[in-house]
Amino acid sequence: MNRESIRWWYTPLEVSTLRSWLVAAIVFNSLLLTVDWLRDDVFGLKMGLIGISTLYLLMRILPDGKKKIKRDASIIVSGGLVALGILSLLDSFSLFDIWLESWLIIPGFLGLYWLSSPHITRWSKDNDSLQSLEAGLSRNANRKGSMSRVGKHVILLHFSAVVLLPVIWILDVAISPGNALGGEIGDAFTGEHFSTILGGETFWTWFGNSLIVSLGTTLMGLLLAVPAAYAFSRFKFTGRDVSMFSFLLVQMFPGIIILVPYFMVMKSLGLLNSHLGLILAYSVTALPLCVWMLKGFFDTVPRELEEAAMLDGCNRFEIFTRIILPLSLPAIAVTALFSFLAAWNEFLLALTFNTSNDMYTLPVGLASMVSNTGQAWGEFAAASLLVSIPVVLLFILFQRFLIEGLSAGGVKG
Repeated sequence: MNRESIRWWYTPLEVSTLRSWLVAAIVFNSLLLTVDWLRDDVFGLKMGLIGISTLYLLMRILPDGKKKIKRDASIIVSGGLVALGILSLLDSFSLFDIWLESWLIIPGFLGLYWLSSPHITRWSKDNDSLQSLEAGLSRNANRKGSMSRVGKHVILLHFSAVVLLPVIWILDVAISPGNALGGEIGDAFTGEHFSTILGGETFWTWFGNSLIVSLGTTLMGLLLAVPAAYAFSRFKFTGRDVSMFSFLLVQMFPGIIILVPYFMVMKSLGLLNSHLGLILAYSVTALPLCVWMLKGFFDTVPRELEEAAMLDGCNRFEIFTRIILPLSLPAIAVTALFSFLAAWNEFLLALTFNTSNDMYTLPVGLASMVSNTGQAWGEFAAASLLVSIPVVLLFILFQRFLIEGLSAGGVKG
């Protein structure tokens, strides 16, 4: 191939990558305008709109290898992005603001660095030789994969920050003295809130209640959902389709509709202010979704495995316990996790059925810490973080269990 044919479709990887990243920066900066709007930051809104316009301008004038002026103009606009980000930080300087303005500063800095490189300068001036074009093609091929991975990870890390910001904020409230919700992040540290929560008996009472109810709900839910889902998956009987449709139908209605009937039933059975009452209510509430989840997995298990086991002399119960259950460990683990978390985080039924502080679960107990007469925000934040620790540990442990269970089931099958 001659020089002109290569040059016609060759674009340095840095230019094409910068164009893609600018699109992500425009989208994210547009979303960040809501933050300035919520903070009633007029200056931030103006700077944000100017920044978005500048990013779009840079994306439109990136060099195409035909006009040198585009490369020079892109460098000037990139410098303007860096200046805009720094100017915004001068008005309000904090870790949060640094993260916000990084979506202007980083694209601007990359534009300055990449567009000033020698090979892009030669390409934009149409001074590159056949050898340099071939070297550019080789460089594109070698760096394209790594550049794409870096870009994806950077973008995902920034989007993860949106999720982490509330956690960082509540952690700051938990380790800051007093009960104020404002203030700069990391301006003071104390462990008094955690000491107050862990040193009192009330939190451990709530924790014990939640643990009993959640474990009981998980066990009862599995005992009901696993056989029911297997029966719906493997057997044809009268009312099967109607029952499955009714399971799906009840999920369409909000839980508050059944609050009064549940309360009357629990009162008539004497199950108010008891663990058993909540376990029964939670198990019945989560049962339809659990049955649907497990049935979908049982449908994927080949029936030939059961037929082969019958030829070997196994009865239906032995087939279910020795073949189906080992293969279904991943689905059962997901169902158990769903049942546990549903009971661990449920608030409305626990608030309605329990009127004694000694029977409060953690969500109800935490809500009682913030009342009209006083707000213990520091203790509330500390307790919220402590409550989330078992959930995080469960996800970590169950992830490993799911992988091991899937592998074991595949070998046994």
